[in-house]
Amino acid sequence: MSQAQTPTGVANEPGTAEQVKGKAAEVAGQAQDKAQETALQVKDQLRTQVDERSTQAGDRLSSTAGDIRSVGQQLRVQDKEGPAKIADQAAERAERLASYLRESDSDRIMSDIEGAARSRPWAVVAGGIALGFVAARFLKASSSDRYRTSIGMGSPRERRIGQRVESSPGNGFSQNPVGSMG
Repeated sequence: MSQAQTPTGVANEPGTAEQVKGKAAEVAGQAQDKAQETALQVKDQLRTQVDERSTQAGDRLSSTAGDIRSVGQQLRVQDKEGPAKIADQAAERAERLASYLRESDSDRIMSDIEGAARSRPWAVVAGGIALGFVAARFLKASSSDRYRTSIGMGSPRERRIGQRVESSPGNGFSQNPVGSMG
């Protein structure tokens, strides 16, 4: 016998370990290629989404700028020149932002956001804190309302006006004052 047998019966050849290592390296390379391909697809989809959403936001903002200009014109008709100038300035800024959003591609927008964050890190931190505060207040308010509703206290509006909502066979719901008969 020229080959040594292992207890499991598999031949212990010198090239087997190298073959296994080679196969493992090949599989790892394929996995890495697939991961890079997937990352590129995700990046392309993200770019496409940013391009589409920024164009849509630019269009909506342009429409809003037109509305603000109309308000400025109405204020001029009412001889309110100061507020009309403020409205015109706001419309001009909104139109510039709308133009930027419509004309810029995703790479430029992301680059500008990164540049602004690098030049003003304190603004990013302040914005994050403000966003966190607003989110916490929203969650607290919504959880309080869910708790009150679950224990039978009704919604805050119902408690404020002293009414409760009862189902009615006629139109689905009717509001009756608490304690009234009928």
